Amino acid sequence: MSNPTSKHTPQPVSSKTTYALAGLALVVVVVIVGALYLWNRGGGDTVRSDGYGPVHDPGVSVALDSDGGIVLGKPNVAKTVDIYEDPICPACGHLEKIYGQEIAQQVDLGKIAVRYRLVNFLDRNSKSKDYSTRAIAANECVAQAGDGPVYGKFHSLLFTTEQPSEGGSDHDNKELAAIAKQAGASDDVAKCITSGERADAGRAHAEASMKALDDLIGKNWGTPSIFVDGKKVDWGNSNWVLDAAK
Repeated sequence: MSNPTSKHTPQPVSSKTTYALAGLALVVVVVIVGALYLWNRGGGDTVRSDGYGPVHDPGVSVALDSDGGIVLGKPNVAKTVDIYEDPICPACGHLEKIYGQEIAQQVDLGKIAVRYRLVNFLDRNSKSKDYSTRAIAANECVAQAGDGPVYGKFHSLLFTTEQPSEGGSDHDNKELAAIAKQAGASDDVAKCITSGERADAGRAHAEASMKALDDLIGKNWGTPSIFVDGKKVDWGNSNWVLDAAK
């Protein structure tokens, strides 16, 4: 998780919404700040709805919006939670580990839908230098198939047990496809991932999501950033998911 002192805060370097990070020195700072933050959270690290798992109600669907938003939920849900995250962001992984199962439970209950808006400003912190973009493309391949439980499991895996560490090794497309198959995706979905056919779309959608964040809260944003009804959520409040589901 990231509070104002521990967020990844990218700085724009061109008229296109791209972000440069300061390399190894910043990685060290992020690790130290993140460790201090998690230390200070204490009881806030208790896993919510532990044992529930990802969404598993077959009535949950997933849809890929034209702007790249991935919407997971049941039809006609009154409230949608927007979550902006980077696939390699440690705080985003922490969010999924602590709150992912509780989010899934509320989605299964039809209390909320989730719109994932994925960004790629941490590409440079991956060994391949494009992991975030390729992971976004893989998410889109899985999402466009429309199976909510499969997407939910895939997203959970990518942000928990299968999330690469910043500066460390990451997954190639074949490995991303294998994770999708583990989640229950079809051979066609796996082919979409291995071929990289959604790479350009994923990159464009990531830039659109970063521009959306600029418009919402200015350029000093970080991931994860969460919004309900257009209002930013403080996910340091351990009851934020249940509050959103009211």
